[in-house]
Amino acid sequence: MTTLIQTETLDLLEWPRLCQHLATFAATKLGKTAASHLRIPATRRESHHLLAQTQETYALENALPGGLSFDGIQDIGESLERAERQGILSGSELLDIATTLAGTRQLRRVIDNAANQLELPVLTDLISELRTYPELEQEIHRCIDDRGRVTDRANPKLESIREQIRQSRDRIYEMLQRILQRQSHAVQEPLITQRGERFVIPVKSSHKDAIPGIVHDTSTSGATLYVEPHAIVNQGNQLRQLVRQEQREEEEVRRGLTQQVAAVKLDLERLLIVVTTLDLATARARYSFWLGANPPRFIHFVATGETSPAVPEPIVLRQLRHPLLVWQQQHEQGAPVVPIDLVIQPHIRVVAITGPNTGGKTVTLKTLALAALMAKVGLFVPAREPVELPWFEQVLADIGDEQSLQQSLSTFSGHIRRISRILDALHTETAAAEASPTLANALVLLDEVGAGTDPSEGSALAIALLTYLADHAALTIATTHFGELKALKYQDERFENASVEFDEVSLSPTYRLLWGIPGRSNALTIARRLGLKPEIVEAAQQQVGMSASQEVNQVIAGLEAQRRQQEEKAQAATQLVQQAERLHQEVARKADLLKQRERDLQQQQEQAVQQAIAAAKAEIAQVIRRLQQGTPTAQEAQQATDELNRISEQRLPSRQQPPKPKPGYRPQVGDRVRIPRLGQTAEVLTAPDEDGELTVRFGLMKMNVTLADIESLQGEKAEMPVKPAPTPPPSAPPPSAPAIRTSRNTIDVRGSRVADAEVVLEREIAKADAGPLWIIHGHGTGKLRQGVQEFLKRHPQIERFEFAEQSDGGTGVTVAYVR
Repeated sequence: MTTLIQTETLDLLEWPRLCQHLATFAATKLGKTAASHLRIPATRRESHHLLAQTQETYALENALPGGLSFDGIQDIGESLERAERQGILSGSELLDIATTLAGTRQLRRVIDNAANQLELPVLTDLISELRTYPELEQEIHRCIDDRGRVTDRANPKLESIREQIRQSRDRIYEMLQRILQRQSHAVQEPLITQRGERFVIPVKSSHKDAIPGIVHDTSTSGATLYVEPHAIVNQGNQLRQLVRQEQREEEEVRRGLTQQVAAVKLDLERLLIVVTTLDLATARARYSFWLGANPPRFIHFVATGETSPAVPEPIVLRQLRHPLLVWQQQHEQGAPVVPIDLVIQPHIRVVAITGPNTGGKTVTLKTLALAALMAKVGLFVPAREPVELPWFEQVLADIGDEQSLQQSLSTFSGHIRRISRILDALHTETAAAEASPTLANALVLLDEVGAGTDPSEGSALAIALLTYLADHAALTIATTHFGELKALKYQDERFENASVEFDEVSLSPTYRLLWGIPGRSNALTIARRLGLKPEIVEAAQQQVGMSASQEVNQVIAGLEAQRRQQEEKAQAATQLVQQAERLHQEVARKADLLKQRERDLQQQQEQAVQQAIAAAKAEIAQVIRRLQQGTPTAQEAQQATDELNRISEQRLPSRQQPPKPKPGYRPQVGDRVRIPRLGQTAEVLTAPDEDGELTVRFGLMKMNVTLADIESLQGEKAEMPVKPAPTPPPSAPPPSAPAIRTSRNTIDVRGSRVADAEVVLEREIAKADAGPLWIIHGHGTGKLRQGVQEFLKRHPQIERFEFAEQSDGGTGVTVAYVR
């Protein structure tokens, strides 16, 4: 019974039609067959695996210029079966096996190469144990040519036989040509042809005695006899024997190749499964891309016997489109598809959709059901991100009219029969569950529930049925015209109302789905606007009166007016936000220009100051040279040094304390952020670390990004963490007089080992006066410099040390100050 209702549901949802659309994106015959008969997975784990295949193939298709290629891959299943039964494969069948091996090997090579740049764990695991037998492929190509014929090199004996056949044919042609020339009057035309694999010439029936031989055929009119002259009969017999030998040798070659194929049949069948799986995953990815769909994420909508506790999450399907209507719009000049928004909270068990006929209620049911099925089979869902919906164990539907004259079923009876099968399927699932025996993880769809009978009884039956389903099914979506069902929301929090919008001005549906507002009857309004006699409409109005239902309709009308006002305000607010974003971008652009101008001015100013410093340094260098030559002018040098320090501190921007950056946007766990370079909106999973890296998720994908890669939904850039700069060691105040380097206070230890250098330094420090001591150690590997500075750090007579000025050797010289 369960299998029957599930099959009925797929037919009612037009699932086979969607599978046919999917098959058009497959590249191989095997893939098209698999897509046309798409199997619905039985477990959530299998659906996750299929989605992972689709996502990786989607990324691979986008990364490759021409996408994945399945050239050369054929359906060799029947050939493998015949080879196992010891049949002999034809040349073309063997050639198909060779091209399939080559095509699969190329496919594996492409995936292996792409795995170096992309994360493809599922596809890599799929092809990891794939065997393509290049030696078998080479042997087939050696023995079979491109036309499927056995080649001469396949067997030395075969090559000899074919040479004899060519010689025999040449002799027969020569003999027949001579006969045609000698007996030209007796032949209809100078032509050599074949009848029954025997060479013959067309002889006039009136001259049959002129060319004695065997008559193999006669023309329709009887005027021409096709005669094999006696002179070539022996040659013909010999040729026929050679042809038979050739056929035996060819058959022997193909038998040997067939046996090699049969020996690896299991591996080749595994190869076909892998190729079909890859082609089907590629078809899903290409179909999803064509639909503009996004990957779904399975949520825990309600506890249904799960072993791990999970917080229930709402169903979120925004801008959801019906895939078959999208196909109809693109390929069959259909009307534009109106998307719908479905946001269902986890405590909701039943949604009652009301509204006028042809308003889109049934399409809404089918769209949600197809979205659930597409996610289960590994397809992306044609909705805006995020796409979040449960993994339903079953999708069961009663849609349409099951009236049957053959079974004597009315519309009402047909609906009841199908609903009974749905309830039986729910009972079967809940009976198999252990943790939650009363609630089935099923999506139930009921179209015009309770219709086709007395309205009062139908309404009562609909209320009872929906209440029962609220207790036994995870989610039920029902369409109805009964006003009594609208009040269930206010009696039971598990119920929710929705309606399809109707434009009273144009008297046509807008196909938009409105949540929280029940639909109202528009029959009298439509009748009046369509020109029905006013007295009839007024009489109907009097019959209705100011009943409770009419009061409800007035309340609904007020709610709809409020909703329209809110939508107008929301639209105005959206325009203001867009305008503010444009202004923000303009201000940011101008701020960037000002900052750039400021940097240019600072750079010019610094260049001017550096020029002044260079001139001052040149002046100091002259003073130092005079001091070294024995004409000390320390006072002049000190004055020049003081002037240089003053200019540097006052004028160089690089030596000024940079202003502290203003605090910026700091994302928190759970925030929604935008990744501009990917064009995606993501959820923050971890807080930024000290390097500014954080983990985000969009759809089913997780990735690590930096704060520089993200911004808030309002366009705010994230603040990068600033690592505190290491505190420099306190420097001693500048000496009152400039340090002058002479040969007496300069020590050269270049080329020495560290131990030898320490001995020299100990001796020189002991006899040195208080003041600077220049130690030349050079650059080299840096070990001598490190050893010298470690020695100075431990020496009690050394107050401090530093690298020399660039003009004095820079990091190749250390200046130590003796106490």
